[in-house]
Amino acid sequence: MADATDRLRLVQWLSPAFPIGAFAYSQGLEVAITDGDIKTAADLEAWIAAILRHGSGRIDAIMLAHARKPVADLAGLTDLILALAPSAERVTELQEQGRAFALAISAITVTNHPARPYPIAVGAATAALNVSTTEVLTLWLQGLAAQLTSAAVRFVPLGQTDGQKVLARLAPRIIALATEYVKAPLSALHSSALRADIAAMRHETLPVRIFRT
Repeated sequence: MADATDRLRLVQWLSPAFPIGAFAYSQGLEVAITDGDIKTAADLEAWIAAILRHGSGRIDAIMLAHARKPVADLAGLTDLILALAPSAERVTELQEQGRAFALAISAITVTNHPARPYPIAVGAATAALNVSTTEVLTLWLQGLAAQLTSAAVRFVPLGQTDGQKVLARLAPRIIALATEYVKAPLSALHSSALRADIAAMRHETLPVRIFRT
């Protein structure tokens, strides 16, 4: 059984309100919206579902699960996740959010948490919490979906209610993916979200950008 206090800590650490600047990142979604690929709530739902199943959501969740293991090779996982990043901005996002997360967690826990890429930092920090990795991954994937939905609500624009409907419809998929990823070996790492990866690469050269990625 999960510890109630540790569960609250987990919810706090993975909350959109936690100070890592997640609101500033779109993972290439800004390009997809600019190109007209995402105009409706249905378009957004399909895009996020692909990210969770085939893109950064899959890679980050599997890496986070491995970072929670007692004998995790955190240095090796750090090198691997940076090598798998499809664009320079994605590397920046992983490092900057990880650095902000480490600073906040170090202050809260009065324990030194080194700066690592965000999923690795979360995995290492939550390893001591008495909560299941499935629960951690569920909240992690929900957080990513919420981050992308928030970006679309502001930039498409979509109504707040439409955004919440997208998140509600994605919930069963998120639960199923968390259950799958918790058992996935590192050999299961791959990304086939090619349009999202290309959008992330193209974002670096947009003449006007609202988001950092």
